[in-house]
Amino acid sequence: MSPHHAAPGEPLRPLAAEATASTATPGNPVNVEPSSVPPQPAASEPAAQPPATPEPPAPPAEAVGTEALEIGSLLDVEDPNIDFDLALAATIRDTEARLAEAETLAAERHDAWLRAKAETENVRRRAQEDIAKASKFAAEKFAGAMLPVKDSLETALATPDQTLDKLHEGVELTLKQLITAFESAGLVEDNPLGQKFDPNKHQAIGLVEHEAEPNTVINVLQKGYLLHGRVIRPAMVMVAKAKT
Repeated sequence: MSPHHAAPGEPLRPLAAEATASTATPGNPVNVEPSSVPPQPAASEPAAQPPATPEPPAPPAEAVGTEALEIGSLLDVEDPNIDFDLALAATIRDTEARLAEAETLAAERHDAWLRAKAETENVRRRAQEDIAKASKFAAEKFAGAMLPVKDSLETALATPDQTLDKLHEGVELTLKQLITAFESAGLVEDNPLGQKFDPNKHQAIGLVEHEAEPNTVINVLQKGYLLHGRVIRPAMVMVAKAKT
């Protein structure tokens, strides 16, 4: 019976097994197809290692010199080979000295500002006091000039059995004293009789037909007064108008 055909009831054997059993002899190995036998790793080969990370290349000398120059520029030095610790310490000392000088100058300026502020406050306070005193005692000079006038009036009233001539003489003396007091205080009488009517200094009571030039003061009903050029009482006057 052929080896490729099994008898009834016998299991089929693989062809490769038959070939191995029928042809394998000592000293004559059988060539086996590569696809039929799985490859086995060799025992002597080492296990695969992960690839090593390459080290970064060293910076060239030119790059090191450039970096040194940059650091040197920050420390205000030009030589890239200088000791940067010493340069940094020198820079720190110089900065501290400048800071101390600036703090001293700032303290002096602040002290000068405080003194100026205090002096300004004193000047302002003294000015306010002077203004208050001037407002309070503004009439002191005028009041002193008016005292003789009051004394003369009291003397005239206290003298018994005065004649009319003596009384008139006393009134004239008192009026002179009053005019002197007015002049010392800057109070000037304004009598615009015969002058052009000035609405800034005169108060017209009425218009009267007159041969005088129109708009001329022909009668003064009440004199006006000026205090250092300012009108404190306008003169009450009658003004001429053209005849119809």
